[in-house]
Amino acid sequence: MKAFNFILLGVFAAILLYASFGLPARGSADAPIHRDVSPTGGPVAASHYIQNAYPDAATPNIVTVVLADYRGFDTFGEVLVVFSAGMACLLILRRKND
Repeated sequence: MKAFNFILLGVFAAILLYASFGLPARGSADAPIHRDVSPTGGPVAASHYIQNAYPDAATPNIVTVVLADYRGFDTFGEVLVVFSAGMACLLILRRKND
């Protein structure tokens, strides 16, 4: 069974290495992420965010605009989950043994 796991791991590593040869070169200007138009002809989301971040929120920091304005509900949900987990840990650890 151990040999089968190592063979499976080797096959998986070979597939990953084979797939990595199809990636664009690191920092290539021709990479799909740097395009302004998607293959379907529509605008790419990244270029939309970069071009409209300041006009939409009047904030010069793009990261702040994306997290606070574009993904506000999602970010609030993540904060709520982390807060709830922290409060649950606090209540469990502060419980007095009788």
